[in-house]
Amino acid sequence: MIDGTEEDHEFGLEDDSSAVIAAVGRQIKLWREAAGLRAAELGLIIGYSENLVFKVEGGRRIPKPEFLDRTDAAVGANGKVSAMKKDVEEARYPRKVRDLAKLEAEAIEIGSYANGVIDGLLQTEEYARALYPQRRPAYTEDDIERLVAARMARQVVFDRRPAPLLTFVQEEATLRRRTGGRMVLRRQLEHLLELSQLRHVEIQVMPMEAEEHAGLGGSHRVLKLMDGKTVGLNEVQLIGLISDPRQVQILDMRYNLLRSQALTPRLSREFIEKLLGET
Repeated sequence: MIDGTEEDHEFGLEDDSSAVIAAVGRQIKLWREAAGLRAAELGLIIGYSENLVFKVEGGRRIPKPEFLDRTDAAVGANGKVSAMKKDVEEARYPRKVRDLAKLEAEAIEIGSYANGVIDGLLQTEEYARALYPQRRPAYTEDDIERLVAARMARQVVFDRRPAPLLTFVQEEATLRRRTGGRMVLRRQLEHLLELSQLRHVEIQVMPMEAEEHAGLGGSHRVLKLMDGKTVGLNEVQLIGLISDPRQVQILDMRYNLLRSQALTPRLSREFIEKLLGET
């Protein structure tokens, strides 16, 4: 299982979804050829470049719903190409991200401590887009687009009803680091203040001057699910799902201590407002 809090982790892009996208691409090519169209001709009809058509057919680019609908009409597939939209949508995001999103959809409470970057659920699109190019080995542009889209899609958790309790503890350093530049950071801080106004969201800052700190073991999160189970995510270098009750209890204890040691939500808002004024 993987989370979006630490940006330096492998998302496993070469997962089961790659086979689905490759199969969809092959089907599109077969329909195009059966219709007697060259890639450039199909691209002209549906409003996409020849290069993009080749990428989709080669499984190197995930087609958008409108690409499939327009192709369906252009090749006379009578809905057979459009019908692949559901499969493509499910394969759009890396499997590990899909698994995490499923857990978040089942959670009645999510608690997250982040010490490297802003938590993935709290990130703006600009902030996320500035993070991924820093990965080594480097991602391709297509990979970055896919990962940013996955990150943004997970944020639907804020709109769930009934709303889960979402709590976050952010290290002060993550709020000061100018990832993406000054304006990207400013917008990120503004976004944190906006989210902190939601009744089911609490954001706390762990100041660098704090002498007591229960989270020195690294970033982690705890999810309490609808069925009464609690699971944890340990995010030190390689992220792993933790379901053993004893280990989850330890993570939960650490997180509760962290919340008691961090600034209160009200003082944290004031702290972020001060940082915003200085940025």
